[in-house]
Amino acid sequence: MIFLDETDKKILNTIQFGFPLETKPFQEMGGRLGISEDEVIQRLGRLHDKGAIRKIGPIINRKGLGGTSTLIAVKVPDEKIDEVAEYINAYHEVSHNYLRPGKYNIWFTISAPDRERINCILNELNKKTGLDFIDLPTKRLFKIGVKFDIR
Repeated sequence: MIFLDETDKKILNTIQFGFPLETKPFQEMGGRLGISEDEVIQRLGRLHDKGAIRKIGPIINRKGLGGTSTLIAVKVPDEKIDEVAEYINAYHEVSHNYLRPGKYNIWFTISAPDRERINCILNELNKKTGLDFIDLPTKRLFKIGVKFDIR
């Protein structure tokens, strides 16, 4: 369980609902919240270390830019989960990587300039891990934005 004080809650809401698009976004956030840039960065680091935040970054519409993306599932033996996740996470094209219960326990998304790059990544991962990756390309897109009002 992570203890969140009022400032942590304000930071979490700000990064979801009003992240400043500035040269120094954490300085701007600190100004809005009445704390220093260093304190914002320190608190975000702690929240990241505790698992409250995985990543701060844009969500890019790869298809809108002429690229493509796909969802991948793979069945990984329990003793190899960390090793395989490390291989997967080494690719900057991987935007989401989740451990889930069930037969196929690792799920991730690859976004790339073209289908050839996705195939290349999957072939490389297959060679590194010896595992078969199931490619589940989007047939119809339903985009749901999930944001949490932290109180």
